[in-house]
Amino acid sequence: MNVELEPLSPDHGGPVIDIFNHYIEHTFAAFLENRVPYAFFNVLLKTAEGYPAAVVKTEAGDVVGFGFLRPHSPIPTMAGTAEISCFLHPDHCGRGIGGIMLDHLLEAAALKGIHTVLAAISAVNEPSIRFHRKNGFAECGRFREVFRKRGRFVDTVWMQRLLGNGK
Repeated sequence: MNVELEPLSPDHGGPVIDIFNHYIEHTFAAFLENRVPYAFFNVLLKTAEGYPAAVVKTEAGDVVGFGFLRPHSPIPTMAGTAEISCFLHPDHCGRGIGGIMLDHLLEAAALKGIHTVLAAISAVNEPSIRFHRKNGFAECGRFREVFRKRGRFVDTVWMQRLLGNGK
């Protein structure tokens, strides 16, 4: 499948929130428990401000995924570390699109001078853990029972990839 990436913009709010709400309602991939309103897209834009952020579109122009980096910490000495989030429409998983988006975001991160990229993943989200591992991330920690969703406590697995740009 041919896809194209473009910078995340206010025009993408509807499909991005629809994809995100799917993961909120049906999985543990998104840590939130309740659907978010479309206005929540502004929170995502603000969170990613100044960092790589993109949507993936099909040849027909449909948004089928989004991803962004955000600061890991406001401490200036940690400016070279960012956290990443990526979500694909469930009908488009397993087609290589996630890898295309991840490569794009990591290349943009390296150009921005980011040295370390972290991913916080629900411990019950094995497909995401496998995906990140396959794409060069290594598990670097586990936080036990840090969020509660659908009546159960869930661990987060932290994964890390060093971009090696030394900046």
